[in-house]
Amino acid sequence: MTHTGLVARVLIDSPLPQLDHLFDYGVPAELVGQVAVGVRVKVPFRSGGRVVDAYVIELFDPRSESASTTDAAYCGALSPLDSVVSTAVVLTPAVWKLARRLADRAAGNASDIIRLAVPPRQVRVEKAWLAARAALTDSSSDAQTATPAPSTASIALAAPAFVGYPTGRLDSAIIEHQRVAVAAIPELVQLEDGTTIGRWAQTLAELAVATLGTGQTAILCVPDFRDQDQVQAALAQLAPTLPLSRVDARQLNPDRYRAFLACLEPVPRIILGNRSAVYAPAQDLGLIALWDDGDPLYTEPLSPYVNTRDAALVRQADSDSALVFLGHSRSVETQRLVELGYLADVSPAADRHPRIIPTDYQSEPDQQARAARIPSAAWQAAREALGHGPVLVQVASPGYAPMLACQSCKKAARCTHCQGPLGLKSASAVPSCRWCGALAAGWTCAQCEGTKLRVVTLGTGRTAEELGRAFPGARVIVADGDHTIQTLGAEPALVIATRGAEPVPTGGYRAILILDGERMLARESLRVGEDCLRWWANAAALAAPGAPVILAGVGGALARALNAWRPNIFAASELADRRQLRFPPAVRVASVTGTAADVDVALADLGTVAGLDVLGPVDTEAPLVRAVVRFGYARGDEVAHALKAAVMRNAAKRRKPKSGSFQPAPTLKVRFDDPELL
Repeated sequence: MTHTGLVARVLIDSPLPQLDHLFDYGVPAELVGQVAVGVRVKVPFRSGGRVVDAYVIELFDPRSESASTTDAAYCGALSPLDSVVSTAVVLTPAVWKLARRLADRAAGNASDIIRLAVPPRQVRVEKAWLAARAALTDSSSDAQTATPAPSTASIALAAPAFVGYPTGRLDSAIIEHQRVAVAAIPELVQLEDGTTIGRWAQTLAELAVATLGTGQTAILCVPDFRDQDQVQAALAQLAPTLPLSRVDARQLNPDRYRAFLACLEPVPRIILGNRSAVYAPAQDLGLIALWDDGDPLYTEPLSPYVNTRDAALVRQADSDSALVFLGHSRSVETQRLVELGYLADVSPAADRHPRIIPTDYQSEPDQQARAARIPSAAWQAAREALGHGPVLVQVASPGYAPMLACQSCKKAARCTHCQGPLGLKSASAVPSCRWCGALAAGWTCAQCEGTKLRVVTLGTGRTAEELGRAFPGARVIVADGDHTIQTLGAEPALVIATRGAEPVPTGGYRAILILDGERMLARESLRVGEDCLRWWANAAALAAPGAPVILAGVGGALARALNAWRPNIFAASELADRRQLRFPPAVRVASVTGTAADVDVALADLGTVAGLDVLGPVDTEAPLVRAVVRFGYARGDEVAHALKAAVMRNAAKRRKPKSGSFQPAPTLKVRFDDPELL
């Protein structure tokens, strides 16, 4: 190969932390014209003829006058690029910058972020896209036959007003502050085709259409496919002809890649998707909007575990676009940004909300009736409402009886193989483990040697069975992870649903019963209060005007916040408590996991960082330990840099000694901002 003098600076697609930097390769003469910034290439790496995937990040000539001092001083022979995988520019400079910043913030690898941003290549889809682009380029020389871009004026005419908010307040707040936290209107709207959606979905659609009216792209992020369908239905009515790309992890790989390539087009569009949509390439990004930012589905389960909310904040700062957090409730993280003045607070014009009735506020002479899972007031409300339309019963868990206990000692029943919890799939089923699936026939309690089991918690199946007997003749519908039902008519029915799986009914539910509140609050989590408030508020927003929403067995601050529909007051109280205790998001946290020696070395590197404190280390799974580091936001870069260096040193220790034996695999792992850490 003949070296042309051009240098390609590439990022190797590898999870190894020691490879998370740019490498320089020469550009052979036969690849000139194919190599460009953002294309996929293959490069030789180390010895043995090994070739790895990479992305071109920079392309420069060190001999040119415009080259930097570092580039111009480059000398020595470079290994040439092996090949160009495709001439499609799939990694834009904006997405690369975002990936690098997020990886540095979380002490992770930029290639792990890019793996979320750029879907796996689909050769046929890409070839068809490149051919269409080439044909469009050839025809663009003829102005009369060229495909015109969407008219900004025609788009602006399609943008409706933001119904329900103070006159001009929502759009003026976005113009003035760029970053806003918006309280969603808790009601349902019916579209022209008869589809019923939440008002929040219409608000997101209105924001997106208004953004396209300015000639800019809008990115809309929602937690799951149910939410995407609602927003897409609203967009289909408001702007059926506007360019829309749906980026969904449930899509088939060709469809997902086709939608991604459409986002690379130099035409503003609406991009709708789940947590990975925040990384989508965008032509002149004008808006990033998140619905229900406290949903745990926004937490990326893969390293470096970046939450969509954090990615949106970083991308908004880079692109200078508008940022909107919309929700019926408010996460503590959003409340912190509001109190700092980073987000402007926008509320609906009218203070209307569902009619919440906590049973703890009602006088009940019978103590046993007050302690019942379904209080008498809830029974009465459901009985009256069933004559007019559907009734929603929200429960904590799917299944029939998800948790069993020993009848004698009342201890939780555990699997004899893996110590997982035992449950029942149906009334006639044999108890089985919820972890490994092993049947528990002939089970014996390890504590008291008892052989009889009792039901501790009731799932959707057992609840539907009991309510079916209590309301003979009523249609009973189960909606959970195994039974997906997204919409519902106005006919009377008892809908038993888990949190987040509630179908959207035509006209709203005539009554809503929220059960198992005490069990939901018993979960060991720092976020349990705000999670429950979010689940209950989203369910209550499905009620018909004036319909009762019965909150069973829950009182205190949560019941008051839901009853008055003031989730921001609860979030402010939670944030104040966490500031006193130095819990996130008042501070940032990072967990350091590994062997005791490796964790000690990593923590020693943090000795020069001021204002942090370390909890632990404590034992986890032998021989590993874990330490928690708490630090202020201003120290985030220092902590991330020190811990990333420790991870790289630890990973580099695994080398092949002269004896031929391998060292143990590196164990040191770092995770920032784990929502379930404390």
